[in-house]
Amino acid sequence: MIDAVIFDLDGVLIDSEGVWNAARRALTLEQGGKWSEDAPRAMMGMSSIEWSTYMHDALEVDLPPEEISQAVVARLEELYRERLPLLPGAREGVGRLARRWPLGLASSANRPIIELVLDLAGLRSLFGATVSSEEVARGKPAPDVYLEAARRLDLPPTTCAAIEDSTNGLLAAAAAGMTVIAVPNREFPPREDALSLASAVLGSLAELEPGLIVELGARSGS
Repeated sequence: MIDAVIFDLDGVLIDSEGVWNAARRALTLEQGGKWSEDAPRAMMGMSSIEWSTYMHDALEVDLPPEEISQAVVARLEELYRERLPLLPGAREGVGRLARRWPLGLASSANRPIIELVLDLAGLRSLFGATVSSEEVARGKPAPDVYLEAARRLDLPPTTCAAIEDSTNGLLAAAAAGMTVIAVPNREFPPREDALSLASAVLGSLAELEPGLIVELGARSGS
């Protein structure tokens, strides 16, 4: 049986990868760094500590990593307050599942971004546990953030389903021992080896129905 569902945030509930990349690119160029077209994919799934260090070391942004992280977060907060890029079906999909299962959130986003997005979307009360990868030892593809979300829900990770969109996210959820559901990121499609770890692949959150979770739970227990 599946006893809880844990969502990723960026790319699953909000269409934010482009916003993150624009903010990081702008800061890199403003600070005299060297932006790389490979940087967006390289930073996907990294914790704030990891990607700000990457920007300092690999992109040569001449600021301490902590200041890099703060500057990027400030830009995102401003943009999200102007317009929150919720993906179609995100609010409805979360609501459908929250009526039946405890929900968690396992995100690579900084804690202030998680709180702001959930508040603006009116979803905060539906999540029993939220974890930022800056609160664990390693970002995705390591399983740490998913393991911590399950711990905060007081459930074994093997009884949880995870909703993910990216290569590193899929790898992280699978490594945590969860039943993985993929909603592939259209801008940065996951690798086939990561996608193959998913028990179900959906075209959008509109397909995320309670019946699917029940079916996957029965299948994993058989």
